Amino acid sequence: MKIISVLIGLFLIPALVIGQTVGPQITSPEISHDFGDINEGVVVTHEFEVFNSGDEDLVISKVKASCGCTAAQPEKDVLKSGESTKIKVTFNSSRRSGKQKKSVYIFSNDKINPQYKLAFTANIVKKEANPGVSSSVESARLVVANKKHNFGDVAEGKKVDLNVQLKNSGSKLLSIDKVKSSCGCTATLLSKNELKPGESTNLKIELDTSGRKGTLLRTVTIHSNDPI
Repeated sequence: MKIISVLIGLFLIPALVIGQTVGPQITSPEISHDFGDINEGVVVTHEFEVFNSGDEDLVISKVKASCGCTAAQPEKDVLKSGESTKIKVTFNSSRRSGKQKKSVYIFSNDKINPQYKLAFTANIVKKEANPGVSSSVESARLVVANKKHNFGDVAEGKKVDLNVQLKNSGSKLLSIDKVKSSCGCTATLLSKNELKPGESTNLKIELDTSGRKGTLLRTVTIHSNDPI
């Protein structure tokens, strides 16, 4: 009898709260999802379901992902009391590796949770073009010595540069079609754009910090005939 009375006491509390004016209230039975292991380059999707547990219309003004690799879109942006909608989340694993944790933020007129957070995780597994066969066999293979670099604290207006070694570890001629930077503040200079098997070259990257401040993140993309 003691156990039953305790359970009744616990369930009475939300019943009393519902009877009061609470306004719009966003909730979800699933606030995180794990995609598990996925091959690099695969696009995966998942649908989160969110509810309006309040007593007034819930208006979703915006859904924003934590990175450009993720897109999210709700089926409906206005939910009456008790209604639900699905938030479709699409994740592109291209050019990513290892464990990933991303977030999706739902902005609404819920006064208690105006920015509701959903999250997902994934482990990106690199795969070879031909499973069981070395990726360097009968193909060009571009190897970049260091794919990340931190210049640290730099005074505004100063130009900093970096030399990156590129190597062809494959068995065929490597052709570098173009080198593209993510903004005009970054310049690149390639010593040579064709590498024989085993040959290396140097890529010079220069960043101009003029008129910029705070943390900067820039990318340089190398296009070649490497099949991977």
